[in-house]
Amino acid sequence: MGREAHSNVGGGGRREGQSRHVPVMLQRCLDLLAPALEGPDAVVVDCTLGLGGHSEALLERFPGVRLVALDRDKEALRLSGDRLAPHGERATLVHAVYDELPEVLHKLGIARVQGVLFDLGVSSMQLDEADRGFAYAQDAPLDMRMDQTSGVSAAEVLNTYPPGELVRILRAYGEEKQAKRIVSAIVREREKEPFSTSARLVELIRDALPQAAKRTGGNPAKRTFQALRIEVNGELAVLERAIPAAVKALDVGGRIAVLSYHSLEDRLVKQVFAAGAATTAPPGLPVVPERYQPRLKLLTRGAELPTEEEIAENRRAAPARLRGAQRIREDIE
Repeated sequence: MGREAHSNVGGGGRREGQSRHVPVMLQRCLDLLAPALEGPDAVVVDCTLGLGGHSEALLERFPGVRLVALDRDKEALRLSGDRLAPHGERATLVHAVYDELPEVLHKLGIARVQGVLFDLGVSSMQLDEADRGFAYAQDAPLDMRMDQTSGVSAAEVLNTYPPGELVRILRAYGEEKQAKRIVSAIVREREKEPFSTSARLVELIRDALPQAAKRTGGNPAKRTFQALRIEVNGELAVLERAIPAAVKALDVGGRIAVLSYHSLEDRLVKQVFAAGAATTAPPGLPVVPERYQPRLKLLTRGAELPTEEEIAENRRAAPARLRGAQRIREDIE
């Protein structure tokens, strides 16, 4: 589910520039956006800055482009700021959630942009920082907030949400078939002692699931952790607002590329793109008036997948799905 793989360099720690981060499907993203970014004065928005791998590559490949990059995680902004500093004023980094794109562009005095990139999911930095509580493979406080300055933590969700709401979240966001069984165990255990760390939750899920359910699909806690993360960060609700807003911000000829990591995200992106690429004319019109013509042209046939070579190099790329679209018409009110 991560966005950038890392490999340690020189045997030192992972952080502060000592690691190289390999963005998922980087070359394909650049190629998809390229026709819109090669002209003069092009603006590209990286809506999910993370550790800055995609942003750095965009600035390097398109020397005339101006980058606006958003992230809700202040630590990501700090680290990426160091990484992108050599590009000076060409890069503008903003602390914002990506559905705030219209407000960000308005404040910067930018009417339209030529490219938009989304790389959804959890960044490698968030997964690799043990104290963030995103990863089920190591014990950590159950936090999961991408912006640690606001909102409720995963522990608060587990300890305070009514059972029916927890079941809904696990089913809707984690596609967890054993949601009722897991929630029954959570409710029983939280009455004894509130949840605070990830290891206790992982152990509870292992104990709650029937043997058959533990034999498939990797770590049995994966779906529950995904569901909690999406709930804590309001990810799907944010994405539902963000993708249409990004399409609206595109100039005619502008391009958007979206990398998603699970079926719920990908389905939402697919729906927005498909709606934009369809005619809205009533059936039976001999000639389709301009206002009913499609606004988007799809640039990918379905969702494109990473290559086997990329997955071998970066296991976090495995679930990635890439979709691209081009703005071909203005909206006509």
